[in-house]
Amino acid sequence: MNITIENIILIGSVLLLISIIAGKTSYRFGIPTLLLFLTIGMLAGSDGIGGIYFDNPQIAQFIGVVSLNFILFSGGLDTSWSSVKPVLKEGIALSTIGVLLTALGLGYFVYLITDFSLYESLLLGAIVSSTDAAAVFSILRGKNLALKKNLRPTLELESGSNDPMAYVLTIAFLSLVQNPDKGIFSIITLFLLQMAIGGVAGFLFGKLSKFVINRIKLDFEGLYPVLTISLMFITFSFTDAIGGNGFLAIYICSVFLGNQNLIHKKTIMRMFDGLAWLMQIVLFLTLGLLVFPFQMVPFIGIGLLISIFLILVARPLAVFISLIPFKMKLRRRFYISWVGLRGAVPIVFATYPLLAGIDKANIIFNIVFFVSLTSVLIQGTTLSLVAKWLNVGLPDNAKPLSPTDELLAEHPKTIMREITLKENSNVVGLKIVNLNFPKNAIIAMIEREGNYLTPNGSTELQVNDKLVVLTDKQEILNDVYTSLQLEKS
Repeated sequence: MNITIENIILIGSVLLLISIIAGKTSYRFGIPTLLLFLTIGMLAGSDGIGGIYFDNPQIAQFIGVVSLNFILFSGGLDTSWSSVKPVLKEGIALSTIGVLLTALGLGYFVYLITDFSLYESLLLGAIVSSTDAAAVFSILRGKNLALKKNLRPTLELESGSNDPMAYVLTIAFLSLVQNPDKGIFSIITLFLLQMAIGGVAGFLFGKLSKFVINRIKLDFEGLYPVLTISLMFITFSFTDAIGGNGFLAIYICSVFLGNQNLIHKKTIMRMFDGLAWLMQIVLFLTLGLLVFPFQMVPFIGIGLLISIFLILVARPLAVFISLIPFKMKLRRRFYISWVGLRGAVPIVFATYPLLAGIDKANIIFNIVFFVSLTSVLIQGTTLSLVAKWLNVGLPDNAKPLSPTDELLAEHPKTIMREITLKENSNVVGLKIVNLNFPKNAIIAMIEREGNYLTPNGSTELQVNDKLVVLTDKQEILNDVYTSLQLEKS
């Protein structure tokens, strides 16, 4: 079946519906939802029962880049700086040194067991060198897996920040395959330039985005997520246009925004959470349609060998070496090694050799697809089991709520306090978003002149406003009084 304008909406909506329904029951059998999305796409493709012919790497790459923007941005918004800060050095080491060592180690192994040239082998290693943000965010959060000693923020920080490194290595080794005379040292300048520009641009666009979101006055609350989406794409495209790494820029920008007080932040975060899930489904369905399963059959043997080496040798060695400077128990290092999930990102990166037209592009794509498939199948289904074996998981009744869970929670807190603003209050005339209000407390209602208002970040405080504040701890209530510049009672 060929995709036409007449049937594309019907086909897309049916595939989405099937994916959502299948995903609802998948965890009963321990199957990651992303694997199901990928399988549904393959079944719907030309070699499957759906018979949909799709063989356009350029469109797949475009969908992949757009989807990764949403996935990384949503993951960044949901990243608490207070939880990431203690593991920042470990996360950076894993997302840079760890990715580089994985690419080099796996690339050399591929060089030894195949007829690939050295640069072609390193290109394949670079493509699958990063853990996949979509897979890690989806599986860890979908399973609500609680881990000991900052393991979860370490894993989420690594997966959210290591795609830029893998992207730079992929582009660099692809250029060496096309122009072997360049020499491997020519990629160092490219790497440093992309990462430096991407990091600075991400931080600057984060500050600019906060200013725009909080200062612009839109008539409809629903326009604020749309505004944020436009700022996200501007951050990515402008950074890429000036020679920086757009993926790194949007991740840093979103982490910055996620830890700031924003107008309609709850609406923005809910919208991006839904969009991230939509993009994950669309991305995996598209990549499932792109692959021709029967073309993978000749590469199952070599693909399985490469996948086993990646899971059991290359990834663990890279993790252990990059974490040498840090104190960490052996079982935690093993678990970080096991959560080296490959997913959609390597498949998206594998479209770059296809579009470049290099000799072994199809072979690389099929091997990468098989490696990603086996990684999600083997590692994704055993995260909880391995956490139990290594004793790095927390019991169900000890799972803490993240700051985002607290922010989005609908249930009332255990402490309620009514606070009235007097005429001499220093916060009268300020917007709530500018109060530096504690994240684990909310202003549920404001009584003003006998009427009850549901406030948001743009609500300006007035004299004699009675704030109904909800929180769960006395010390947080003390922070509330501090943000309102009032004496504690």
